[in-house]
Amino acid sequence: MIRIQNMSSTVNLGTRLDLKKIALKCRNTEFNPRRFGAVIMRLREPRATALIFSSGKMCVTGVKSTHNANLAAKKFAYIVERVGFKPKENIDFKVQNIVGTADVGFPIRLEGLVYAHSAFASYEPELFPGLIYRFVNPRVVFLIFVSGKIVITGAKKEMDLAHALTKLFPVLMEFKKTHITTVPGVPAASLPPTGKTVDTESV
Repeated sequence: MIRIQNMSSTVNLGTRLDLKKIALKCRNTEFNPRRFGAVIMRLREPRATALIFSSGKMCVTGVKSTHNANLAAKKFAYIVERVGFKPKENIDFKVQNIVGTADVGFPIRLEGLVYAHSAFASYEPELFPGLIYRFVNPRVVFLIFVSGKIVITGAKKEMDLAHALTKLFPVLMEFKKTHITTVPGVPAASLPPTGKTVDTESV
């Protein structure tokens, strides 16, 4: 089961904006031009945050579905219109990135995976604990952890997340850990029988 954690989308209102006027007239906004050249505006329903630029371009984040992203974009456009800036009829809404998480339910041998799939995978445990696996079709990036937890990013459609994970799952099964070293203090009865190799990657 994949859970969408965040979705980023862009909107072009097609008109120049006076950010100071928007910040003064709207609630739930922040504007500090010395720190960042955009108004930060927040919605409660759907819960979303927009970065609104003077060019009329807007970035909407914090939502967890395409429907809510589109709805939030229209609400932000309506708020801007109420202040006195008329957006164009077609606001060019586009989803740019979807971040999802999943748990395959078993630990994974990352060293074996990166060795067998070196053309697509990179793994530097000294720098980052997850393996980075880049898919070409659909174009997404996986962050795969020893525990079996996965982060999927780079998708532009919700169905791409499921499609990519379905294609990757047989590969993960191939590198499923069979023996795991126990934590000190666990009864010896739970250890693998003598003579069997113990995978110490998780230690």
